[in-house]
Amino acid sequence: MGILQELLQDIPVPKLAKVKQTFDSTKEEDVAGTLQAQLEQVKDTVKPGMEIAIAVGSRGVDRLVDLTAVTVKFLQDLGANPFIVPSMGSHGGATAEGQKAVLEHLGVTEEAVNAEIRSSMEVVKIGELSNGLPVYIDKLASQADGIVVINRVKPHTAFRGPVESGIMKMISIGLGKQKGAEACHQLGFKHMAEHVPAMAKMTMEKMPIIFAVATVENAFDKVAKVEVLRPENIESRETELQKLSKQLLPKLFFDEIDVLIIDEIGKNISGDGMDPNITGRYPTPYAHGGPDVSKMVVLDVTPQSEGNANGVGTADFTTERLVNKMDKHGTYANGLTSTVVGPTHISTTLPNDKMAIQSAIKTCNILDFTKVKLVRIKNTLEISEIEVSEAFLEHVQEHENLEKASELYEFDFNKEGNLF
Repeated sequence: MGILQELLQDIPVPKLAKVKQTFDSTKEEDVAGTLQAQLEQVKDTVKPGMEIAIAVGSRGVDRLVDLTAVTVKFLQDLGANPFIVPSMGSHGGATAEGQKAVLEHLGVTEEAVNAEIRSSMEVVKIGELSNGLPVYIDKLASQADGIVVINRVKPHTAFRGPVESGIMKMISIGLGKQKGAEACHQLGFKHMAEHVPAMAKMTMEKMPIIFAVATVENAFDKVAKVEVLRPENIESRETELQKLSKQLLPKLFFDEIDVLIIDEIGKNISGDGMDPNITGRYPTPYAHGGPDVSKMVVLDVTPQSEGNANGVGTADFTTERLVNKMDKHGTYANGLTSTVVGPTHISTTLPNDKMAIQSAIKTCNILDFTKVKLVRIKNTLEISEIEVSEAFLEHVQEHENLEKASELYEFDFNKEGNLF
Protein backbone atom coordinates (compact mmCIF):
# COMPACT_ATOMS: atom_id res chain seq x y z
CA MET A 1 0.00 0.00 0.00
CA GLY A 2 1.32 3.42 -0.94
CA ILE A 3 1.61 6.29 1.51
CA LEU A 4 -1.42 8.11 0.05
CA GLN A 5 -3.68 5.04 0.27
CA GLU A 6 -2.48 4.52 3.84
CA LEU A 7 -3.30 8.10 4.84
CA LEU A 8 -6.75 8.02 3.22
CA GLN A 9 -7.98 4.45 3.74
CA ASP A 10 -9.97 5.23 6.90
CA ILE A 11 -11.46 8.54 5.73
CA PRO A 12 -15.25 7.98 5.38
CA VAL A 13 -17.12 9.25 2.34
CA PRO A 14 -20.64 10.43 3.29
CA LYS A 15 -23.94 9.44 1.72
CA LEU A 16 -25.60 12.05 -0.49
CA ALA A 17 -29.13 13.28 -1.16
CA LYS A 18 -30.35 15.23 -4.18
CA VAL A 19 -31.54 18.75 -3.39
CA LYS A 20 -33.43 21.19 -5.61
CA GLN A 21 -32.52 24.87 -5.43
CA THR A 22 -35.06 27.48 -6.58
CA PHE A 23 -34.21 30.88 -8.06
CA ASP A 24 -36.10 33.88 -9.41
CA SER A 25 -36.95 32.86 -13.00
CA THR A 26 -38.46 36.19 -14.09
CA LYS A 27 -37.52 36.82 -17.71
CA GLU A 28 -38.25 39.22 -20.55
CA GLU A 29 -40.85 37.41 -22.65
CA ASP A 30 -40.43 39.54 -25.79
CA VAL A 31 -36.75 40.49 -26.01
CA ALA A 32 -36.88 41.62 -29.64
CA GLY A 33 -40.07 43.66 -29.16
CA THR A 34 -38.84 45.34 -25.99
CA LEU A 35 -35.52 46.19 -27.61
CA GLN A 36 -37.28 47.59 -30.69
CA ALA A 37 -39.41 49.86 -28.48
CA GLN A 38 -36.34 51.02 -26.52
CA LEU A 39 -34.42 51.78 -29.72
CA GLU A 40 -37.13 54.19 -30.83
CA GLN A 41 -35.90 56.53 -28.07
CA VAL A 42 -32.46 56.92 -29.72
CA LYS A 43 -33.61 57.50 -33.32
CA ASP A 44 -32.23 61.03 -33.15
CA THR A 45 -28.65 59.69 -32.83
CA VAL A 46 -28.72 58.12 -36.30
CA LYS A 47 -28.49 59.94 -39.64
CA PRO A 48 -28.87 58.40 -43.12
CA GLY A 49 -25.56 57.32 -44.64
CA MET A 50 -23.75 56.89 -41.31
CA GLU A 51 -21.23 54.02 -41.08
CA ILE A 52 -21.90 52.48 -37.67
CA ALA A 53 -19.69 49.90 -35.93
CA ILE A 54 -21.57 47.51 -33.64
CA ALA A 55 -19.32 46.05 -30.93
CA VAL A 56 -20.24 42.42 -30.20
CA GLY A 57 -18.23 39.69 -28.54
CA SER A 58 -18.99 38.36 -25.07
CA ARG A 59 -19.52 34.61 -24.76
CA GLY A 60 -22.71 33.07 -23.49
CA VAL A 61 -24.91 36.17 -23.82
CA ASP A 62 -28.54 35.07 -24.07
CA ARG A 63 -30.30 36.09 -27.30
CA LEU A 64 -27.11 37.70 -28.65
CA VAL A 65 -28.03 36.98 -32.28
CA ASP A 66 -31.51 38.51 -31.84
CA LEU A 67 -30.15 41.55 -30.00
CA THR A 68 -27.62 42.13 -32.78
CA ALA A 69 -30.03 41.49 -35.66
CA VAL A 70 -32.71 43.83 -34.24
CA THR A 71 -30.11 46.56 -33.72
CA VAL A 72 -28.77 46.10 -37.27
CA LYS A 73 -32.26 46.35 -38.78
CA PHE A 74 -33.10 49.43 -36.70
CA LEU A 75 -30.00 51.20 -38.03
CA GLN A 76 -30.59 50.06 -41.60
CA ASP A 77 -34.21 51.25 -41.51
CA LEU A 78 -32.88 54.71 -40.63
CA GLY A 79 -30.58 54.66 -43.67
CA ALA A 80 -27.35 53.83 -41.82
CA ASN A 81 -24.77 51.24 -42.86
CA PRO A 82 -24.02 49.10 -39.77
CA PHE A 83 -21.20 46.56 -39.58
CA ILE A 84 -20.05 44.22 -36.80
CA VAL A 85 -16.73 44.62 -35.00
CA PRO A 86 -15.58 41.71 -32.82
CA SER A 87 -14.98 43.19 -29.37
CA MET A 88 -13.37 40.61 -27.13
CA GLY A 89 -9.95 41.86 -26.08
CA SER A 90 -7.41 39.12 -26.75
CA HIS A 91 -9.83 36.20 -27.19
CA GLY A 92 -9.88 34.14 -30.37
CA GLY A 93 -6.13 33.72 -30.23
CA ALA A 94 -5.74 37.51 -30.59
CA THR A 95 -6.09 37.21 -34.38
CA ALA A 96 -8.60 38.82 -36.74
CA GLU A 97 -9.62 35.43 -38.16
CA GLY A 98 -9.86 33.90 -34.70
CA GLN A 99 -12.13 36.66 -33.41
CA LYS A 100 -14.44 36.40 -36.42
CA ALA A 101 -14.56 32.64 -35.84
CA VAL A 102 -15.53 33.21 -32.18
CA LEU A 103 -18.43 35.44 -33.29
CA GLU A 104 -19.57 32.84 -35.81
CA HIS A 105 -19.39 30.17 -33.10
CA LEU A 106 -21.71 32.39 -31.04
CA GLY A 107 -24.14 32.44 -33.98
CA VAL A 108 -23.30 36.00 -35.03
CA THR A 109 -22.70 35.34 -38.73
CA GLU A 110 -23.14 37.86 -41.54
CA GLU A 111 -26.18 35.90 -42.73
CA ALA A 112 -27.80 35.69 -39.29
CA VAL A 113 -27.59 39.40 -38.49
CA ASN A 114 -27.58 40.77 -42.06
CA ALA A 115 -24.45 42.84 -41.61
CA GLU A 116 -20.80 42.57 -42.61
CA ILE A 117 -18.26 41.47 -39.99
CA ARG A 118 -15.08 43.54 -40.20
CA SER A 119 -12.40 41.98 -38.03
CA SER A 120 -8.97 43.45 -37.39
CA MET A 121 -6.58 43.54 -34.46
CA GLU A 122 -5.32 46.99 -35.46
CA VAL A 123 -5.93 49.65 -32.85
CA VAL A 124 -5.34 53.36 -32.47
CA LYS A 125 -4.21 54.99 -29.24
CA ILE A 126 -6.61 57.73 -28.23
CA GLY A 127 -4.95 58.90 -25.04
CA GLU A 128 -3.52 58.02 -21.64
CA LEU A 129 -4.91 57.98 -18.12
CA SER A 130 -3.23 60.26 -15.59
CA ASN A 131 -1.10 57.31 -14.41
CA GLY A 132 0.23 56.75 -17.94
CA LEU A 133 -1.93 53.76 -18.92
CA PRO A 134 -2.64 53.95 -22.67
CA VAL A 135 -6.21 53.79 -24.00
CA TYR A 136 -6.82 52.00 -27.31
CA ILE A 137 -9.74 51.40 -29.65
CA ASP A 138 -10.30 49.16 -32.65
CA LYS A 139 -9.09 51.07 -35.72
CA LEU A 140 -12.12 50.18 -37.84
CA ALA A 141 -14.50 51.34 -35.11
CA SER A 142 -12.52 54.57 -34.70
CA GLN A 143 -13.10 55.39 -38.38
CA ALA A 144 -16.87 54.88 -38.20
CA ASP A 145 -19.40 57.72 -37.89
CA GLY A 146 -20.94 56.05 -34.88
CA ILE A 147 -20.33 53.14 -32.48
CA VAL A 148 -22.94 50.95 -30.76
CA VAL A 149 -22.05 48.51 -27.95
CA ILE A 150 -24.04 45.36 -27.11
CA ASN A 151 -23.28 43.42 -23.92
CA ARG A 152 -24.64 41.76 -20.81
CA VAL A 153 -24.08 43.42 -17.43
CA LYS A 154 -22.92 40.98 -14.74
CA PRO A 155 -20.56 40.67 -11.76
CA HIS A 156 -16.88 40.24 -12.58
CA THR A 157 -14.99 37.26 -11.23
CA ALA A 158 -11.82 39.07 -10.09
CA PHE A 159 -12.74 42.53 -8.82
CA ARG A 160 -15.59 44.51 -7.25
CA GLY A 161 -16.77 48.02 -8.10
CA PRO A 162 -19.87 50.00 -9.12
CA VAL A 163 -19.11 48.92 -12.72
CA GLU A 164 -17.72 45.43 -13.40
CA SER A 165 -18.50 43.35 -16.52
CA GLY A 166 -20.75 45.07 -19.01
CA ILE A 167 -20.87 48.04 -21.33
CA MET A 168 -17.93 50.04 -19.96
CA LYS A 169 -15.70 46.95 -19.86
CA MET A 170 -16.68 46.21 -23.46
CA ILE A 171 -15.65 49.75 -24.41
CA SER A 172 -12.34 49.73 -22.54
CA ILE A 173 -11.19 46.13 -23.00
CA GLY A 174 -13.36 44.55 -25.71
CA LEU A 175 -13.03 47.37 -28.22
CA GLY A 176 -9.42 47.88 -27.14
CA LYS A 177 -8.52 44.45 -28.58
CA GLN A 178 -5.39 42.67 -27.37
CA LYS A 179 -3.52 45.91 -26.66
CA GLY A 180 -6.44 47.34 -24.72
CA ALA A 181 -6.88 44.17 -22.70
CA GLU A 182 -3.16 44.09 -21.95
CA ALA A 183 -3.13 47.76 -20.90
CA CYS A 184 -6.16 47.40 -18.63
CA HIS A 185 -4.67 44.33 -16.93
CA GLN A 186 -1.14 45.77 -16.74
CA LEU A 187 -1.43 47.14 -13.21
CA GLY A 188 -3.56 44.23 -12.01
CA PHE A 189 -7.10 43.70 -10.80
CA LYS A 190 -6.45 45.78 -7.68
CA HIS A 191 -7.05 48.89 -9.79
CA MET A 192 -9.51 47.49 -12.33
CA ALA A 193 -12.56 49.04 -10.65
CA GLU A 194 -11.15 52.50 -11.42
CA HIS A 195 -9.36 51.73 -14.71
CA VAL A 196 -12.33 50.19 -16.55
CA PRO A 197 -14.66 53.20 -16.17
CA ALA A 198 -11.81 55.71 -16.60
CA MET A 199 -10.72 54.16 -19.90
CA ALA A 200 -14.34 53.86 -21.06
CA LYS A 201 -15.08 57.50 -20.23
CA MET A 202 -12.06 58.67 -22.20
CA THR A 203 -13.20 56.58 -25.16
CA MET A 204 -16.72 57.97 -24.92
CA GLU A 205 -15.35 61.53 -24.84
CA LYS A 206 -13.18 61.03 -27.92
CA MET A 207 -15.14 58.51 -30.00
CA PRO A 208 -18.69 58.71 -31.44
CA ILE A 209 -20.42 56.15 -29.22
CA ILE A 210 -24.10 56.81 -29.92
CA PHE A 211 -25.82 54.26 -27.69
CA ALA A 212 -25.46 50.88 -25.97
CA VAL A 213 -27.72 47.85 -25.62
CA ALA A 214 -27.43 46.32 -22.15
CA THR A 215 -29.03 43.16 -20.80
CA VAL A 216 -29.25 41.59 -17.36
CA GLU A 217 -29.83 37.84 -17.10
CA ASN A 218 -31.63 35.80 -14.46
CA ALA A 219 -30.23 32.78 -12.62
CA PHE A 220 -31.02 30.59 -15.63
CA ASP A 221 -29.01 32.78 -18.04
CA LYS A 222 -32.14 34.17 -19.71
CA VAL A 223 -32.65 37.88 -20.41
CA ALA A 224 -34.49 39.40 -17.46
CA LYS A 225 -34.07 43.00 -18.62
CA VAL A 226 -32.96 44.80 -21.77
CA GLU A 227 -32.22 48.52 -21.82
CA VAL A 228 -30.89 50.98 -24.40
CA LEU A 229 -28.51 53.55 -22.89
CA ARG A 230 -27.37 56.93 -24.20
CA PRO A 231 -23.64 57.60 -23.62
CA GLU A 232 -24.30 60.23 -20.97
CA ASN A 233 -26.31 57.67 -18.96
CA ILE A 234 -24.12 54.60 -19.45
CA GLU A 235 -22.19 54.83 -16.18
CA SER A 236 -25.15 55.66 -13.93
CA ARG A 237 -27.49 53.08 -15.47
CA GLU A 238 -24.86 50.35 -15.64
CA THR A 239 -24.26 50.83 -11.92
CA GLU A 240 -27.96 50.14 -11.27
CA LEU A 241 -28.07 47.21 -13.68
CA GLN A 242 -25.01 45.74 -11.92
CA LYS A 243 -26.94 45.79 -8.62
CA LEU A 244 -29.88 44.01 -10.26
CA SER A 245 -27.56 41.42 -11.77
CA LYS A 246 -26.11 40.60 -8.36
CA GLN A 247 -29.61 40.17 -6.92
CA LEU A 248 -30.52 37.70 -9.68
CA LEU A 249 -27.26 35.75 -9.54
CA PRO A 250 -27.63 32.01 -8.90
CA LYS A 251 -25.95 30.78 -5.74
CA LEU A 252 -25.38 27.90 -3.38
CA PHE A 253 -27.59 28.59 -0.35
CA PHE A 254 -24.95 27.62 2.21
CA ASP A 255 -22.78 30.08 4.15
CA GLU A 256 -20.06 27.54 5.05
CA ILE A 257 -19.14 24.36 3.21
CA ASP A 258 -16.52 21.88 4.44
CA VAL A 259 -16.03 20.23 1.03
CA LEU A 260 -17.27 21.39 -2.38
CA ILE A 261 -16.98 18.86 -5.22
CA ILE A 262 -17.21 20.16 -8.79
CA ASP A 263 -17.50 17.43 -11.42
CA GLU A 264 -16.23 19.54 -14.31
CA ILE A 265 -14.64 22.89 -15.13
CA GLY A 266 -14.11 24.46 -18.54
CA LYS A 267 -13.90 27.65 -20.59
CA ASN A 268 -17.39 26.92 -21.95
CA ILE A 269 -18.67 27.14 -18.36
CA SER A 270 -16.79 30.25 -17.24
CA GLY A 271 -13.71 32.18 -18.28
CA ASP A 272 -12.39 31.06 -14.90
CA GLY A 273 -13.30 27.42 -15.53
CA MET A 274 -15.88 27.70 -12.77
CA ASP A 275 -17.73 30.84 -11.69
CA PRO A 276 -16.13 32.19 -8.47
CA ASN A 277 -19.41 33.98 -7.70
CA ILE A 278 -20.88 30.49 -7.16
CA THR A 279 -17.92 28.80 -5.43
CA GLY A 280 -16.82 31.74 -3.29
CA ARG A 281 -13.22 31.06 -4.42
CA TYR A 282 -11.81 34.02 -6.36
CA PRO A 283 -8.60 34.28 -8.39
CA THR A 284 -7.70 37.59 -6.74
CA PRO A 285 -8.24 39.15 -3.29
CA TYR A 286 -10.22 41.99 -4.89
CA ALA A 287 -13.55 40.16 -5.26
CA HIS A 288 -15.80 38.55 -2.67
CA GLY A 289 -19.15 36.86 -2.16
CA GLY A 290 -20.49 33.32 -2.06
CA PRO A 291 -19.92 30.53 0.46
CA ASP A 292 -16.88 30.04 2.67
CA VAL A 293 -15.47 26.75 1.33
CA SER A 294 -12.82 24.97 3.38
CA LYS A 295 -11.67 22.49 0.68
CA MET A 296 -12.62 22.28 -2.99
CA VAL A 297 -12.18 19.41 -5.47
CA VAL A 298 -12.46 19.54 -9.28
CA LEU A 299 -12.69 16.17 -10.99
CA ASP A 300 -12.57 16.76 -14.76
CA VAL A 301 -12.40 19.33 -17.59
CA THR A 302 -15.07 19.54 -20.31
CA PRO A 303 -14.30 18.36 -23.87
CA GLN A 304 -15.37 21.79 -25.16
CA SER A 305 -12.57 23.42 -23.17
CA GLU A 306 -10.03 21.62 -25.37
CA GLY A 307 -7.63 21.09 -22.50
CA ASN A 308 -7.76 24.63 -21.14
CA ALA A 309 -8.02 23.90 -17.42
CA ASN A 310 -7.83 27.51 -16.22
CA GLY A 311 -9.30 27.51 -12.72
CA VAL A 312 -7.90 24.17 -11.58
CA GLY A 313 -5.43 26.03 -9.37
CA THR A 314 -8.30 27.68 -7.50
CA ALA A 315 -9.23 24.24 -6.16
CA ASP A 316 -7.32 22.36 -3.48
CA PHE A 317 -7.46 18.93 -5.11
CA THR A 318 -7.89 17.46 -8.57
CA THR A 319 -7.45 14.15 -10.40
CA GLU A 320 -4.85 12.63 -12.67
CA ARG A 321 -7.61 12.32 -15.29
CA LEU A 322 -8.01 16.09 -15.45
CA VAL A 323 -4.28 16.79 -15.44
CA ASN A 324 -3.70 14.27 -18.25
CA LYS A 325 -6.22 16.18 -20.39
CA MET A 326 -4.60 19.57 -19.77
CA ASP A 327 -3.24 21.68 -22.59
CA LYS A 328 -0.69 23.35 -20.35
CA HIS A 329 0.39 26.01 -22.85
CA GLY A 330 -3.23 26.96 -23.56
CA THR A 331 -3.96 27.08 -19.84
CA TYR A 332 -0.87 29.11 -18.98
CA ALA A 333 -1.64 31.61 -21.76
CA ASN A 334 -4.68 32.64 -19.70
CA GLY A 335 -2.47 33.66 -16.79
CA LEU A 336 0.03 35.46 -19.01
CA THR A 337 -2.77 37.59 -20.49
CA SER A 338 -4.69 38.34 -17.28
CA THR A 339 -1.53 38.52 -15.09
CA VAL A 340 -3.38 36.25 -12.59
CA VAL A 341 -1.52 32.93 -12.50
CA GLY A 342 -2.97 31.22 -9.41
CA PRO A 343 -5.86 29.60 -11.36
CA THR A 344 -3.40 28.08 -13.86
CA HIS A 345 -1.42 26.28 -11.14
CA ILE A 346 -2.00 22.54 -10.88
CA SER A 347 -3.62 21.73 -7.56
CA THR A 348 -2.72 18.65 -5.48
CA THR A 349 -3.38 15.74 -7.85
CA LEU A 350 -4.75 12.37 -6.74
CA PRO A 351 -4.98 9.13 -8.75
CA ASN A 352 -8.80 8.98 -8.75
CA ASP A 353 -12.03 10.71 -7.72
CA LYS A 354 -12.44 8.84 -4.44
CA MET A 355 -8.97 9.72 -3.20
CA ALA A 356 -9.38 13.35 -4.24
CA ILE A 357 -12.65 13.55 -2.29
CA GLN A 358 -11.18 11.74 0.72
CA SER A 359 -8.22 14.14 0.66
CA ALA A 360 -10.57 17.11 0.84
CA ILE A 361 -12.50 15.56 3.73
CA LYS A 362 -9.29 14.67 5.61
CA THR A 363 -7.98 18.26 5.34
CA CYS A 364 -11.17 20.29 5.84
CA ASN A 365 -10.37 20.88 9.54
CA ILE A 366 -13.30 19.20 11.30
CA LEU A 367 -13.15 16.79 14.25
CA ASP A 368 -15.73 14.22 13.11
CA PHE A 369 -15.33 13.26 9.45
CA THR A 370 -18.71 11.49 9.46
CA LYS A 371 -20.40 14.87 9.89
CA VAL A 372 -18.73 16.57 6.93
CA LYS A 373 -20.85 19.30 5.32
CA LEU A 374 -20.32 18.41 1.69
CA VAL A 375 -21.88 19.74 -1.53
CA ARG A 376 -21.44 18.23 -4.99
CA ILE A 377 -22.36 20.07 -8.22
CA LYS A 378 -21.95 19.11 -11.87
CA ASN A 379 -20.56 22.55 -12.77
CA THR A 380 -21.25 26.17 -11.85
CA LEU A 381 -23.80 26.62 -14.66
CA GLU A 382 -26.03 23.80 -13.48
CA ILE A 383 -26.93 24.25 -9.82
CA SER A 384 -30.73 23.91 -9.83
CA GLU A 385 -30.18 20.34 -8.63
CA ILE A 386 -27.23 19.58 -6.40
CA GLU A 387 -26.18 16.85 -3.96
CA VAL A 388 -25.48 17.34 -0.26
CA SER A 389 -24.29 15.17 2.61
CA GLU A 390 -26.51 14.16 5.52
CA ALA A 391 -25.03 16.88 7.75
CA PHE A 392 -26.70 19.52 5.57
CA LEU A 393 -30.22 18.04 5.52
CA GLU A 394 -31.48 20.00 8.54
CA HIS A 395 -30.36 23.24 6.83
CA VAL A 396 -32.11 22.11 3.63
CA GLN A 397 -35.34 21.48 5.51
CA GLU A 398 -35.29 24.98 7.03
CA HIS A 399 -34.36 26.95 3.86
CA GLU A 400 -37.15 28.29 1.66
CA ASN A 401 -35.06 27.95 -1.52
CA LEU A 402 -34.02 24.34 -0.89
CA GLU A 403 -35.99 21.10 -1.18
CA LYS A 404 -34.82 17.54 -0.56
CA ALA A 405 -35.42 15.53 -3.75
CA SER A 406 -34.22 12.01 -2.83
CA GLU A 407 -33.30 9.70 -0.01
CA LEU A 408 -29.66 9.26 0.96
CA TYR A 409 -27.48 7.06 -1.26
CA GLU A 410 -23.82 6.09 -1.59
CA PHE A 411 -21.30 7.65 -3.97
CA ASP A 412 -21.24 5.48 -7.10
CA PHE A 413 -17.51 4.82 -7.47
CA ASN A 414 -16.37 2.26 -10.05
CA LYS A 415 -13.60 -0.27 -9.38
CA GLU A 416 -10.98 2.33 -10.40
CA GLY A 417 -12.34 4.69 -7.72
CA ASN A 418 -13.89 7.09 -10.25
CA LEU A 419 -17.44 8.45 -10.55
CA PHE A 420 -17.56 8.49 -14.37
